[in-house]
Amino acid sequence: MDGQARRRQLADFLGDWQIARDIRHADGSAARFEGRATWWTEGDGAICLESGTLILPGQGAFQAERRYLWAADLSVRFDDGRFFHAVPPEGGQAAHWCDPDQYDADYDFSAWPDWSCTWRVRGPRKDYTMSSRYRRAAA
Repeated sequence: MDGQARRRQLADFLGDWQIARDIRHADGSAARFEGRATWWTEGDGAICLESGTLILPGQGAFQAERRYLWAADLSVRFDDGRFFHAVPPEGGQAAHWCDPDQYDADYDFSAWPDWSCTWRVRGPRKDYTMSSRYRRAAA
């Protein structure tokens, strides 16, 4: 089934995923994140934990981790409860304003269960594109 034809639900994301993320800054510098994203139910929603290695050329590799709170309607909050954005169930655009920078996302579910999200971040403090690819982790 074409992933774009079906609306994603929170249950679709539950479990373990491999994640590969490329970060390209406007100045030509780049970074990479490789690891795992795991969703598990908690209350009426889910927790998403991304953990892995952030590779910064010329600076080495560092362990990195980020936690998000997902609601049943696919709204996403930071782990401190602040609203982040809403994932469009069919894929498509989302946005987040983090003064003074604008974050614009594009979710692509067309190759489900493989999927991706690309963030374009612009503002006086930040200027980069971050592309994340998710694939179900092997059991």
